[in-house]
Amino acid sequence: MISAEIAIKKITVLDRVLLLITGLLAGYQVGFGIEGLATLPVISYTIAFGVLLVAGLLIIIMGFEILDESSVAIISTLIPLGMSLGLVAECLTEWSSGYLVFVILGFVSVLLTRLFMPKKVGVIVLALVHAVSGMIIFLLPVTLGFMGQATRGFALVGVGGALMGVGGLLLSFLKSGRPLLSRNIILTILPGLLLTMTILFILGFSIR
Repeated sequence: MISAEIAIKKITVLDRVLLLITGLLAGYQVGFGIEGLATLPVISYTIAFGVLLVAGLLIIIMGFEILDESSVAIISTLIPLGMSLGLVAECLTEWSSGYLVFVILGFVSVLLTRLFMPKKVGVIVLALVHAVSGMIIFLLPVTLGFMGQATRGFALVGVGGALMGVGGLLLSFLKSGRPLLSRNIILTILPGLLLTMTILFILGFSIR
Protein backbone atom coordinates (compact mmCIF):
# COMPACT_ATOMS: atom_id res chain seq x y z
CA MET A 1 0.00 0.00 0.00
CA ILE A 2 1.28 3.48 -0.84
CA SER A 3 0.01 4.88 2.44
CA ALA A 4 2.24 2.54 4.41
CA GLU A 5 5.22 3.37 2.22
CA ILE A 6 4.70 7.12 2.49
CA ALA A 7 4.55 6.78 6.27
CA ILE A 8 8.21 5.63 6.24
CA LYS A 9 9.26 9.29 6.15
CA LYS A 10 8.11 11.07 9.29
CA ILE A 11 7.79 14.83 9.21
CA THR A 12 10.59 16.61 11.07
CA VAL A 13 10.84 19.95 12.86
CA LEU A 14 12.76 21.37 9.87
CA ASP A 15 10.02 20.17 7.52
CA ARG A 16 7.40 21.92 9.65
CA VAL A 17 9.42 25.16 9.77
CA LEU A 18 9.86 25.20 5.98
CA LEU A 19 6.18 24.48 5.42
CA LEU A 20 5.17 27.15 7.94
CA ILE A 21 7.30 29.76 6.15
CA THR A 22 5.77 28.63 2.85
CA GLY A 23 2.29 29.10 4.28
CA LEU A 24 3.10 32.54 5.66
CA LEU A 25 4.49 33.66 2.30
CA ALA A 26 1.45 32.28 0.48
CA GLY A 27 -0.81 34.16 2.89
CA TYR A 28 1.21 37.34 2.33
CA GLN A 29 0.77 36.99 -1.43
CA VAL A 30 -2.99 36.61 -1.05
CA GLY A 31 -3.22 39.64 1.21
CA PHE A 32 -0.79 42.03 -0.46
CA GLY A 33 0.68 40.62 -3.67
CA ILE A 34 -2.30 40.68 -6.02
CA GLU A 35 -3.72 44.15 -5.41
CA GLY A 36 -4.78 46.19 -8.42
CA LEU A 37 -5.46 43.25 -10.73
CA ALA A 38 -8.72 42.47 -12.50
CA THR A 39 -11.31 40.22 -10.87
CA LEU A 40 -10.47 36.92 -12.59
CA PRO A 41 -6.69 37.07 -11.91
CA VAL A 42 -7.35 38.04 -8.28
CA ILE A 43 -9.74 35.11 -7.77
CA SER A 44 -7.40 32.69 -9.55
CA TYR A 45 -4.27 33.69 -7.63
CA THR A 46 -6.20 33.74 -4.35
CA ILE A 47 -7.35 30.16 -4.92
CA ALA A 48 -3.85 28.99 -5.92
CA PHE A 49 -1.99 30.56 -3.00
CA GLY A 50 -4.84 29.83 -0.60
CA VAL A 51 -4.75 26.13 -1.40
CA LEU A 52 -0.96 26.16 -1.08
CA LEU A 53 -1.35 27.70 2.39
CA VAL A 54 -3.94 25.13 3.48
CA ALA A 55 -1.99 22.19 2.01
CA GLY A 56 1.13 23.21 3.91
CA LEU A 57 -0.78 23.52 7.17
CA LEU A 58 -2.39 20.12 6.69
CA ILE A 59 1.00 18.48 6.17
CA ILE A 60 2.35 20.24 9.27
CA ILE A 61 -0.56 18.97 11.38
CA MET A 62 -1.12 15.50 9.93
CA GLY A 63 2.28 14.61 8.47
CA PHE A 64 3.20 13.29 5.03
CA GLU A 65 0.62 10.51 5.37
CA ILE A 66 -2.05 12.95 4.24
CA LEU A 67 -0.49 13.01 0.76
CA ASP A 68 -2.00 9.58 0.22
CA GLU A 69 -5.54 10.97 0.47
CA SER A 70 -7.35 11.33 -2.87
CA SER A 71 -8.98 14.53 -1.65
CA VAL A 72 -5.55 16.16 -1.22
CA ALA A 73 -4.54 15.29 -4.78
CA ILE A 74 -7.82 16.67 -6.09
CA ILE A 75 -7.74 19.95 -4.16
CA SER A 76 -4.02 20.47 -4.80
CA THR A 77 -4.78 20.51 -8.53
CA LEU A 78 -6.24 23.96 -7.92
CA ILE A 79 -2.72 25.31 -7.33
CA PRO A 80 -1.39 24.92 -10.91
CA LEU A 81 -4.85 25.44 -12.42
CA GLY A 82 -5.43 28.64 -10.46
CA MET A 83 -1.93 29.95 -11.08
CA SER A 84 -2.05 29.30 -14.82
CA LEU A 85 -5.55 30.78 -15.14
CA GLY A 86 -4.41 33.89 -13.31
CA LEU A 87 -1.47 34.29 -15.70
CA VAL A 88 -3.62 33.79 -18.78
CA ALA A 89 -6.28 36.18 -17.49
CA GLU A 90 -3.65 38.78 -16.64
CA CYS A 91 -1.35 38.49 -19.66
CA LEU A 92 -3.46 36.95 -22.44
CA THR A 93 -6.86 38.43 -21.75
CA GLU A 94 -8.37 37.31 -25.05
CA TRP A 95 -7.67 33.67 -24.17
CA SER A 96 -9.03 33.82 -20.63
CA SER A 97 -12.57 32.60 -21.38
CA GLY A 98 -11.39 29.59 -23.35
CA TYR A 99 -8.78 28.66 -20.77
CA LEU A 100 -11.32 29.05 -17.97
CA VAL A 101 -13.37 26.33 -19.69
CA PHE A 102 -10.28 24.08 -19.75
CA VAL A 103 -9.64 24.74 -16.05
CA ILE A 104 -13.19 23.80 -15.10
CA LEU A 105 -13.22 20.68 -17.29
CA GLY A 106 -9.75 19.71 -16.09
CA PHE A 107 -10.68 19.96 -12.43
CA VAL A 108 -13.93 18.04 -12.94
CA SER A 109 -12.02 15.34 -14.85
CA VAL A 110 -9.50 14.99 -12.03
CA LEU A 111 -12.31 14.84 -9.49
CA LEU A 112 -14.29 12.15 -11.32
CA THR A 113 -11.35 9.97 -12.33
CA ARG A 114 -9.77 10.05 -8.87
CA LEU A 115 -13.04 9.07 -7.21
CA PHE A 116 -14.63 6.67 -9.67
CA MET A 117 -12.00 5.32 -12.09
CA PRO A 118 -9.04 2.94 -11.66
CA LYS A 119 -6.00 4.51 -10.04
CA LYS A 120 -3.95 4.42 -13.25
CA VAL A 121 -6.57 6.43 -15.15
CA GLY A 122 -6.73 8.99 -12.36
CA VAL A 123 -2.94 9.38 -12.35
CA ILE A 124 -2.84 9.86 -16.13
CA VAL A 125 -5.56 12.53 -16.10
CA LEU A 126 -3.91 14.28 -13.16
CA ALA A 127 -0.55 14.26 -14.95
CA LEU A 128 -2.08 15.68 -18.16
CA VAL A 129 -3.82 18.51 -16.32
CA HIS A 130 -0.64 19.31 -14.41
CA ALA A 131 1.39 19.18 -17.63
CA VAL A 132 -0.77 21.71 -19.49
CA SER A 133 -1.08 24.14 -16.59
CA GLY A 134 2.57 23.69 -15.68
CA MET A 135 3.76 24.51 -19.18
CA ILE A 136 1.72 27.71 -19.15
CA ILE A 137 3.13 28.75 -15.77
CA PHE A 138 6.67 28.08 -17.04
CA LEU A 139 6.53 29.35 -20.62
CA LEU A 140 4.29 32.41 -20.37
CA PRO A 141 6.32 34.48 -17.86
CA VAL A 142 9.65 33.42 -19.41
CA THR A 143 8.46 34.30 -22.93
CA LEU A 144 6.99 37.66 -21.91
CA GLY A 145 10.12 38.51 -19.95
CA PHE A 146 12.51 37.84 -22.81
CA MET A 147 10.23 39.51 -25.38
CA GLY A 148 10.29 42.71 -23.35
CA GLN A 149 6.55 42.65 -22.63
CA ALA A 150 7.33 42.21 -18.93
CA THR A 151 10.44 42.65 -16.82
CA ARG A 152 13.09 39.97 -17.00
CA GLY A 153 12.42 39.30 -13.34
CA PHE A 154 8.93 38.08 -14.24
CA ALA A 155 10.67 34.97 -15.60
CA LEU A 156 11.18 33.92 -11.96
CA VAL A 157 7.49 32.99 -11.95
CA GLY A 158 8.29 30.57 -14.76
CA VAL A 159 11.17 29.08 -12.79
CA GLY A 160 8.80 28.62 -9.86
CA GLY A 161 6.38 26.94 -12.25
CA ALA A 162 9.12 24.57 -13.37
CA LEU A 163 9.76 23.58 -9.75
CA MET A 164 6.03 23.09 -9.27
CA GLY A 165 6.05 20.78 -12.28
CA VAL A 166 8.95 18.80 -10.87
CA GLY A 167 7.17 18.37 -7.55
CA GLY A 168 3.92 17.36 -9.23
CA LEU A 169 5.73 14.87 -11.44
CA LEU A 170 7.55 13.28 -8.51
CA LEU A 171 4.35 12.92 -6.49
CA SER A 172 2.37 11.61 -9.48
CA PHE A 173 4.88 8.85 -10.18
CA LEU A 174 5.08 8.10 -6.46
CA LYS A 175 1.32 7.59 -6.31
CA SER A 176 1.39 5.46 -9.47
CA GLY A 177 3.78 3.04 -7.76
CA ARG A 178 6.68 3.90 -10.08
CA PRO A 179 8.59 6.64 -8.24
CA LEU A 180 11.41 8.42 -10.06
CA LEU A 181 13.24 8.76 -6.74
CA SER A 182 12.90 6.90 -3.48
CA ARG A 183 9.93 7.91 -1.37
CA ASN A 184 12.10 9.15 1.45
CA ILE A 185 14.09 11.39 -0.90
CA ILE A 186 10.93 12.85 -2.47
CA LEU A 187 9.39 13.64 0.89
CA THR A 188 12.67 15.00 2.23
CA ILE A 189 13.04 17.56 -0.58
CA LEU A 190 9.32 18.42 -0.85
CA PRO A 191 9.14 21.13 1.89
CA GLY A 192 12.23 22.91 0.54
CA LEU A 193 10.90 22.63 -2.99
CA LEU A 194 7.57 24.19 -1.99
CA LEU A 195 9.31 27.04 -0.15
CA THR A 196 11.68 27.80 -3.03
CA MET A 197 8.80 27.69 -5.51
CA THR A 198 6.75 30.11 -3.40
CA ILE A 199 9.67 32.54 -2.99
CA LEU A 200 10.22 32.58 -6.76
CA PHE A 201 6.54 33.23 -7.38
CA ILE A 202 6.46 36.16 -4.95
CA LEU A 203 9.68 37.68 -6.31
CA GLY A 204 8.53 37.29 -9.91
CA PHE A 205 5.12 38.79 -9.32
CA SER A 206 6.55 41.66 -7.28
CA ILE A 207 8.79 42.86 -10.14
CA ARG A 208 6.55 42.08 -13.12
